[in-house]
Amino acid sequence: MTASDQSSRRDFLVASTAAVTAASLATIVPSTVYGADGQVAPNDKITLGVIGIGPRCTYDLKAMLPFQDVQCVAIADVQASRRDAGKTLVDSHYGNADCVLYQDFRELLARKDIDAVLIATGDRWHSAASILAAEAGKDVYSEKPCGITIADCQKLADTMHREQRVFQAGTQRRSVANFKKAVEIAHSGKLGKLHTLHASVYNPVLENSWLPAEAEPAKDVCDWNMWLGPAAWRPYNKKYVGGGWRGQWDFDSGARLLDWGAHTVDLCQWANQSDDTMPIEYVPSQENIVCHYANGVKLVLDFLPQPFGKREPHYITRLGTCPVRFIGDQGWVETGDSGEIAIEPESLRKQLPEAKKRVNGLDVSTHARNFFDCMRTREMTAANQDVMRRSHIASHAAAIAWILQRKLTLDPVKEEFVGDDEANLLRSRGTRDWTV
Repeated sequence: MTASDQSSRRDFLVASTAAVTAASLATIVPSTVYGADGQVAPNDKITLGVIGIGPRCTYDLKAMLPFQDVQCVAIADVQASRRDAGKTLVDSHYGNADCVLYQDFRELLARKDIDAVLIATGDRWHSAASILAAEAGKDVYSEKPCGITIADCQKLADTMHREQRVFQAGTQRRSVANFKKAVEIAHSGKLGKLHTLHASVYNPVLENSWLPAEAEPAKDVCDWNMWLGPAAWRPYNKKYVGGGWRGQWDFDSGARLLDWGAHTVDLCQWANQSDDTMPIEYVPSQENIVCHYANGVKLVLDFLPQPFGKREPHYITRLGTCPVRFIGDQGWVETGDSGEIAIEPESLRKQLPEAKKRVNGLDVSTHARNFFDCMRTREMTAANQDVMRRSHIASHAAAIAWILQRKLTLDPVKEEFVGDDEANLLRSRGTRDWTV
């Protein structure tokens, strides 16, 4: 595909409103062409392809399907059952049978009529699939963690810039009202000078065992080679493809710290106005990983105490999962997935509007809307490749410090550990040639 091929449809989408307005001066145009009465012109719709459709993707896609200016036209997944379930979801929404299915996502990427892709495979595939999509001229919304190594995150971000693609990491809390409000309060100075940030994370794990080998299913039922992708080969077991890959070193990222850390560390980065840098020091212990920024602010990655839910004194249980706390010398603010915001002193609490507790999970539609809007303007998204790069690398650096059980110092410009060859080796992993 030539550069002009890749940009022609994007240029059309950006210029479509002006073009239709000019055309309407010369002739009478049907309402479906220029979007009257809430309709969107067919040629002005963003066409979306899906790569990897499981529970998380279904959650994202349900938020995207109602957008009148977006049309999901294709789904790729290595498992037939998931492909079929995805088609049922999409076709039922649109009232047709037009969604095309692929087992190999490269066939989906070869379609010139697809503008963007939603990537929600297992972690091992996120960076590789995103890079191939960008090189095929597609804008990318990728679930997190976007890369299972520091090197993956670097290459992904570099590729998006080189190919001039719009990228959105699936760190949706950047677009959720209560988290945005908590960050706004941290930026306002009402807490005084920030000195400590708390990011909740799962307990880190290192799991390298293999499940017992089972007979591989037929390729059209589940393509095991494509499921593994760039990950090291191991024998098939149905538990892997059912979601049992989580926590496995070959398939997961950052000793599983990025499951929550990709969200919570990212929010702390934002609160500290550090989207262009990251902590320089990482010190692991049995309870947490304490990191320090060059500006003196401390970032604490708190492991999840057992039993689940007993987070005091750092977290308020009722605030739900993914809690973060920002502490200044005049007060603190904390929030989580419940939607509620806790704050001290009381004088600040009186300034907050009453928060309604969420009962149906996070609304991810605003984050998705930001992605599609930025496709039209070609602006950077809320969780763009640079934001993702720094927050993910910070999380990976913390995980490597925990793995090695020693203090590490990171050069935030070179994105290398200082004076530690072993730690630097862990910034990348070998990959398997899945194309053979």
